[in-house]
Amino acid sequence: MKNLILIALLSLFVSCDQSSKKASEETVEVKGDTIVEKEVSTKSIEEDLKKRGYQTFSYKEGDTTYLMQQYYMAFLKSGPTRSQDSTEAAELQKKHMAHLERMATEGYTSLTGPMGDDGDLRGIVVFNTATQAEADSLANLDPMVKAGRLKVEIHPWWAAKGGKLK
Repeated sequence: MKNLILIALLSLFVSCDQSSKKASEETVEVKGDTIVEKEVSTKSIEEDLKKRGYQTFSYKEGDTTYLMQQYYMAFLKSGPTRSQDSTEAAELQKKHMAHLERMATEGYTSLTGPMGDDGDLRGIVVFNTATQAEADSLANLDPMVKAGRLKVEIHPWWAAKGGKLK
């Protein structure tokens, strides 16, 4: 039984996001040999987000309450400087991917991906930041943007907290 609890706690620890940027939707309490998960209310999540400067609102539809949060969608577009040789472009791509991975790991982004065609719009990044200025600053740290290979256009975007793509 102790091994089962240890495995459960280890799994929980590994799966938990350690970032202070994320509002926890569950708390865990250990009572004796039992792990009890309790849901945190939408209201407490909303209050926590607002304390940290995020824009939110909630609304009820039927028996479901939706917590809406403002995110910032960055459109990554072809920049003015795309004449890098293949070696330099490959190195920039490597640094670009490392930057995006860091943003995701640290909880600054919620969704990232390239476009499926070869148009001017190269990709999108949805930033989970309190302000557009913070999203803009993080987007402009991208090595591809710094090199001029990409340029950034950012817009506020509302989505339900915890929503999923289908």
